Amino acid sequence: MNNLFLLIQQGPNNQQGGGSGGWTMLIFFGLIIIVFYFFMIRPQQKKQKKLQEARNALGKGDKIVTIGGIHGKIVDVQDTTFIIEVEDGTKMKIEKAAIAIDGNDKK
Repeated sequence: MNNLFLLIQQGPNNQQGGGSGGWTMLIFFGLIIIVFYFFMIRPQQKKQKKLQEARNALGKGDKIVTIGGIHGKIVDVQDTTFIIEVEDGTKMKIEKAAIAIDGNDKK
């Protein structure tokens, strides 16, 4: 591992004091940022977008499960909340963000 950093710092042909070591380090960090973007940040953004679309697609009459494990049926849709009906006709107001969306859920 230390040898890798020495090669990066020394630049090509193992010359110390050359100006190319800084550029090599910048390229190295740039590549790390690109890898992080494509393997961590971008997939998370896609997942969030898909989750938001799924929550916005829910409507009156759909059966849902909250992230707290409460099962219910949507009886009213508002801007940022749902009114759900749970057992015995009890109604609850919950945030849209509290709906658990699983890729295996069926309406």
